[in-house]
Amino acid sequence: MSKTASLRPKRVSRRSDGNGDGAPEIDLGPLPNLAGYMLRRAQLAVFQDFWRNYAELDIRPAQYAVLIVIERNPGLRQSQISSALNIKRANLVALLDSLEGRGLAKRVPVASDRRSYALHLTEQGMALMQKLAEVSAVHEARVGAIIGESGRKELLRLLQGVTDAVGSPTADDEDA
Repeated sequence: MSKTASLRPKRVSRRSDGNGDGAPEIDLGPLPNLAGYMLRRAQLAVFQDFWRNYAELDIRPAQYAVLIVIERNPGLRQSQISSALNIKRANLVALLDSLEGRGLAKRVPVASDRRSYALHLTEQGMALMQKLAEVSAVHEARVGAIIGESGRKELLRLLQGVTDAVGSPTADDEDA
């Protein structure tokens, strides 16, 4: 296929009534050739797979990210996690309330600053992280199987390049 042909607007079949009858062709125009559009579509596809795999553990992507950061950096303050993951502080508080309510994480007052809390995993949280690591390996292997391990590594390199060039979102730009 020529390079020009791959850049033509694509038509896709979309079912209009859910049962497959009368599936009209919908012209997506330039959307399949726009990086942002395709990144979002890929994110949705990967997140759907994430939810299928992690459903029985009742974990969402933002919760998983916070648990990993707490696991790898015990004692971080809420503000540090908020900054590292670009999560608005108010959203992080609600997320931590949920994790604490489930007995997975705990807030410990910081002796030098009574307004701050250091975050730690509980024993239950540490046990869950072992299960999550196993599920994560399967999830990542499935994504890698789709594009190959070298493709997965290249994708990560390219995405990091975009992030470096454009800049990471701030907590004001993105919600968890």
